Amino acid sequence: MEMGLEPAQDETFMDLPTFQLIAVYAILGLVVLAFFREWAGPDIVALAALGAVILTGALSVEEALDVFKNPAPITIACMFILSAGLERSGCIDIMGRLFQRVAGKGELRVLITLMLLAAALSAFVNNTPVVVVFLPIVLSLAKTTGLKASRLLIPLSFASILGGTCTLTGTSTNLIIDGVVQGYGEPAFKMFELTKLGLVYAAVGFLYILLVGRRLLPVRETLDEEIEPAANRYFLTQFRVEPDSPLVGKMLTDTLIKDIPDLRVLEVRRRGIPLAISLARLEIKPDDRILLKVHGPGFHELRDTEGIVFDAEKRFHLKELEERQLKLMEGIVGPQSSLIARTLKDLRFRQRFGVQILAVHRQGQDLRADFGDVVLHFGDVLLIQGSVDAINRVQRELDFIKISEPREKFPAGGKAIIGAGITLGFVLGAAFQVIPIAGLALLAAIAMLVTGTLKPQEAYRSVGWNILFLIFGMLALGRAMEATGGAQLLVDGIMRAFGGSSPVIVLAVVYLLSSILTELISNNAVAALLSPIVLGIAEALGVDARPFIVAMMFGCSASFATPIGYQTNTYIYGAGGYRFADFARIGIPLNLILWVVAVFLIPVFWPFLP
Repeated sequence: MEMGLEPAQDETFMDLPTFQLIAVYAILGLVVLAFFREWAGPDIVALAALGAVILTGALSVEEALDVFKNPAPITIACMFILSAGLERSGCIDIMGRLFQRVAGKGELRVLITLMLLAAALSAFVNNTPVVVVFLPIVLSLAKTTGLKASRLLIPLSFASILGGTCTLTGTSTNLIIDGVVQGYGEPAFKMFELTKLGLVYAAVGFLYILLVGRRLLPVRETLDEEIEPAANRYFLTQFRVEPDSPLVGKMLTDTLIKDIPDLRVLEVRRRGIPLAISLARLEIKPDDRILLKVHGPGFHELRDTEGIVFDAEKRFHLKELEERQLKLMEGIVGPQSSLIARTLKDLRFRQRFGVQILAVHRQGQDLRADFGDVVLHFGDVLLIQGSVDAINRVQRELDFIKISEPREKFPAGGKAIIGAGITLGFVLGAAFQVIPIAGLALLAAIAMLVTGTLKPQEAYRSVGWNILFLIFGMLALGRAMEATGGAQLLVDGIMRAFGGSSPVIVLAVVYLLSSILTELISNNAVAALLSPIVLGIAEALGVDARPFIVAMMFGCSASFATPIGYQTNTYIYGAGGYRFADFARIGIPLNLILWVVAVFLIPVFWPFLP
């Protein structure tokens, strides 16, 4: 394989601390530090790296734009659309309802059923919507059966990851690596080329979780379980201020808020427009509409007792307009949410949506006070209180994933059959290599739109643009490392350390490096960065690159030891009330077991010498 660099002696590279080489390593160091310190979203960091390699001259503009020709990001975007089509058509919901029917009430049976379904679905579609759909179903099942959700959600995420290793399209990292190595002349991977090792992974992972991991699963309370039950017993009531009310001309805080116990004003509308000013400075005007939260039992006792008139109506001349019961909803901040990197105080939830944030769950901690200044991240769990309409509005507008109850059911029937048929056609076309997978994925995405299975706006929203931008930025950084000699410098360093060892030892190092970096940064970023380095290692050893590429694919995909290495782990992290150490305790042994399996079987399935 041609790396694009001439072989050189060590001293030659020692004489090449050019500005571009130093700049690329500085950019790489800043990118890794930014990922760790969360200075910005990973996609923004990666795009900044793309801009930096252009500004420093490490890549020309033409070379930087070449990364957009890579088929992997387009394929991944189409797979997002294909997954969304399956979800919107009701196919994944059908599987969820099947799970509810056959799961039973025993923990072991629930785990086996849940893991089998999650793994089977994740082998062919993006595993993120699989976990998102099953999350509220699992939480609801846990409440009705008395099982603990924290003993079910880690197996759900792990099973979806294991299922994703079974096919080329099962995880985006496989597609990225396949796209990069094709650019260096390596033959494309077939749809089911990874299945033989993926099935072994799934079997070993299932046995580990059921026999060992199950004993390590924690018992944790979800956020809404820890909140006092009385928090549910509030009502939302709206009144209009009549012209002769004694409230007119007075400050809100000196009247209603002061005189009625347990009352909270959520919103004041004037001429149909919510007032975006502090309640402490709000002077009441005639015909103002005031949205109140009052304690339910006391409110109804007063209203229903004969001979007693609600004092606020009598004293303040308020005319009741409507009454609605408040609802508690637990949800996760999604990966594309506008909540990310902003504080609750900045977002002005009460004024915008008429809801209140009661608590925030972050990294094993429940924040119930002074959380207004907390900067929100993907995966944070918020406990929200408000009307059904207000909560639905939050969910629609902010990529806020409702987990405290089963999600809205999408209509099944004809569209479910169409969605399943399109997916089956894609799988069969990929299996028989009718055309390249990128072309098949594009045709499948178009078919979802043309048949009406998915609306165009739904397709646009379904694409993980942040993931695509991350991939493009990291591809550019990897290309810059190659162009400046940085990649070859790393290859030479690895060869000095392990060049005298057998290819099996080097393969073990490649897998371990991929796995460790994935746990700390991001699987997609690691895949884009390591691909040219791994190809250089295989070239230096004089062996086939295929085993090393496969080791990198599985090392980057099988991420179990932290909640940040893989997106599905991040979703269930907050939802299950987990702590960071829970993943390490269960995931590190599984990572090590699968590392041994990979080192033993990869040379068997993909020999070093063709």
